[in-house]
Amino acid sequence: MLLAAPPQRPRAALRRGNRHSRRYRPCGAPAPPALPRTGWGAGPALPRAPLPRPALPAHGLQLRTLPSAPANAKVAVLGASGGIGQPLSLLLKNSPLVSNLSLYDIAHTPGVAADLSHIETRANVKGFIGSEQLPDCLKGCEVVVIPAGVPRKPGMTRDDLFNTNATIVANLTTACAKHCPEAMICIIANPVNSTIPITSEIFKKHGVYNPNRIFGVTTLDIVRANTFVAELKGLDPARVNVPVIGGHAGKTIIPLISQCTPKVEFPQDQLETLTGRIQEAGTEVVKAKAGAGSATLSMAYAGARFVFSVLDAMNGKEGVIECSFVRSEETECPYFSTPLLLGKNGIEKNLGLGKISPYEEKMIAEAMAELKASIKKGEEFAKSMK
Repeated sequence: MLLAAPPQRPRAALRRGNRHSRRYRPCGAPAPPALPRTGWGAGPALPRAPLPRPALPAHGLQLRTLPSAPANAKVAVLGASGGIGQPLSLLLKNSPLVSNLSLYDIAHTPGVAADLSHIETRANVKGFIGSEQLPDCLKGCEVVVIPAGVPRKPGMTRDDLFNTNATIVANLTTACAKHCPEAMICIIANPVNSTIPITSEIFKKHGVYNPNRIFGVTTLDIVRANTFVAELKGLDPARVNVPVIGGHAGKTIIPLISQCTPKVEFPQDQLETLTGRIQEAGTEVVKAKAGAGSATLSMAYAGARFVFSVLDAMNGKEGVIECSFVRSEETECPYFSTPLLLGKNGIEKNLGLGKISPYEEKMIAEAMAELKASIKKGEEFAKSMK
């Protein structure tokens, strides 16, 4: 049955009223009198030039416009259903640098992949579940990010995670060595001071080791240092850059406040408090979550920032610098985090320690014993695996 059309209203034109409102005025009706301009800015209106856009910071996550020749990177996230993996996958899906996103975990990845696949960005998302699907997940990947593992709980150190996470990382990196040996491997799983040596030894066993392509993601330490310094100095954290060297646990985390840009200074007592907060920021989050997890959202942000930097460099962008825990000859430790110049094939140049203060030099010396022990523990674990 056809319904009668409702009576049409007289057509009206939408006209702007004053700058704070809109109102309808029938066509042909006289315009209301202009309101007198009073107060600040009274007088004839002056033409306004568009405000200049501030320059983008040298670091941080940014919405990226599509490049003239779109990047076609295939990226895998191993541990994609977890507290870090899900928000990390969301950030990667949102990037035009990623054309294919492979998500792997032991459970729930089909659902995570289906959810992300509805987002209106170009990356094709596919979920893989269980060890039998891991080879297909890794095939053709150029970057692999591994946030897999158990999170810290109150009272636990990163080293307490070793027994569980060492096995997880060893198994996943064995699959990487077999199925995508040329990929950039970005390890988030803690303890990074041990999981990077494990990864290196696994790749050596398979004869595909390239130290320029294996990274321990310590970016969260830099993100935190930037944020905390900015809070104390009233700065925009996106404009602050604090290199953080050493390792990724407790006192092995060494923020180089003396190299901060812009230049900042703190009294010694405040500097020590700030350094301590950066070193124990992960514990701060674990305590605040009261057993419900560790730093997941900020870690996902930091992990995505690092991956985007790697992809930018692979695509030919010059001057991409990130700190990362890698094979190193900069100190007596065989692995050490320092600023790295990234390129198409991974590490292009290790930029080293730079000029450091006596306080920072002392922190490096005090970190050496713990760092060496964590590295040795990881190497011995990998060598003992059959």
